[in-house]
Amino acid sequence: MDQKTMDSIKTDLVTYSGETGDMHAYLAMPKDGEKLPGVVVVHENKGLNTHFEDMARRVAADGFLALAPDALSSQGGTPKDQDQAIALIGKLNKQETVKNYLAAVKYLKTHPRSTGKVGVIGFCWGGGIANEVAVNSADLSAAVPYYGPQPASEEVPKIKVPLLLHYASLDERINKGIAAFEAALKSAGVDYRLYMYEGANHAFNNDTNPERYNKEAARLAWQRTISFLKEKLKA
Repeated sequence: MDQKTMDSIKTDLVTYSGETGDMHAYLAMPKDGEKLPGVVVVHENKGLNTHFEDMARRVAADGFLALAPDALSSQGGTPKDQDQAIALIGKLNKQETVKNYLAAVKYLKTHPRSTGKVGVIGFCWGGGIANEVAVNSADLSAAVPYYGPQPASEEVPKIKVPLLLHYASLDERINKGIAAFEAALKSAGVDYRLYMYEGANHAFNNDTNPERYNKEAARLAWQRTISFLKEKLKA
């Protein structure tokens, strides 16, 4: 992100009430005062690190009010040690965590700079959370899970928002769940778009992970993501 774009964005550390108590989050928005749709950014299983603060800024730069909560807020926040963060994420209660993100959607829906429309983007572990938010939130308008674990098929009919699903062709573990998920989406009449990125692996969007980052796939997926969010949240 160039300096001019950085200078056009305002960031802040905020707190909102979640299921497990105070949730800490990184908030980013354009400096101009117009009202904007909100987007919750859900991090990977490494917690809220500098990469996901950057992702929130990227979302803001494209004209949204972006909120990146720290799923480990109740554990004292994301530790600097990546392995420790992964271990802590693995111990989180799923139902409580989903409710913490449902609270994030409500926070953005009622924010003074918000139009009231809110979407969610999630990556890896966060892609699974984005799917669960789509299942459980009455306040959501769109969801974009990146290579996320799929919800249970019996939960899919609860989804009332459009989905943009990104998958990587080399991501065998996650891709095992696509067929059942897609069948359930079709059966329930859910509005969805699914893209498979050939030659890309799990976490292909993360440009801080050279082993997984796929520049071409990341760029195309991001273009599709922003176009989708503008279509669903700004119409």
